[in-house]
Amino acid sequence: MPRIIVCIKYAIDVSQVKVDSATRKLLTADAPRKISDFDENALEEAVKIKTKYGGEVIVLTATAENASTALREALAMGADKAIQIQDPKIQNADTMIISNILAKAIRKVGSFDIILCGEASIESYSGQVGPRLAEVLGVPIVTYVSKVNLEGNTFTVERRLEDCSEVIMVNTPVLLTVTKEINVPRVPTLMDIIKASKKELLTWTLEDIGVKGEEIATPSIRVIDVSAPKIERKKIKISGESPKEIAENLVKALIQEGVIGG
Repeated sequence: MPRIIVCIKYAIDVSQVKVDSATRKLLTADAPRKISDFDENALEEAVKIKTKYGGEVIVLTATAENASTALREALAMGADKAIQIQDPKIQNADTMIISNILAKAIRKVGSFDIILCGEASIESYSGQVGPRLAEVLGVPIVTYVSKVNLEGNTFTVERRLEDCSEVIMVNTPVLLTVTKEINVPRVPTLMDIIKASKKELLTWTLEDIGVKGEEIATPSIRVIDVSAPKIERKKIKISGESPKEIAENLVKALIQEGVIGG
């Protein structure tokens, strides 16, 4: 029976982020957080695998804030156990630092068959944590997975690319990053939520997993500025005496603006 680890990010809910109209800066300090959308798909797939083949699902996150609310949601969705590595020093950590923290936590958890991650996080969308984590742990990785089938210790997965799909066979242990198309995450029932309150939720510090201060002191990536793009509309009004004339005038305007060729 597979032991599955799902790495989730306690991410900013980008749909709730406000913008300062004067500076165009994103007001993220008070923005609500949630499980990153793609990570919900990873968790759903883990629960589906457990339901079909048995095993255990462990959810893991590295966070500067207390992510217990999100982890309780993950437990309600079907995870058996949740662990957060919580430390304010993680606030400015880059993808390499986060990958190293997760790797050390996974080694503390022990053996595993599958690690599932979302293809990227909803706020930064770098898509780097999964591949970096696989590299640190020394396990094979398949990215952008949209379909999964497990037979014994071999996965047959479909990998979604820009203009085609690949079918790959890979043995466990393995790390898979999944796309949003792989499934539709379940909504926990009231009974699921009640059961989740009795499941194990652990909080570890960086010291608990053997991460020293100097290992996270200097990120390789530094975010200099994040601001919303300024959009100015040209406010061109297309008119005409008939629908045909309006359509012709629209085409002429699009040609003039260089949107379509003449």
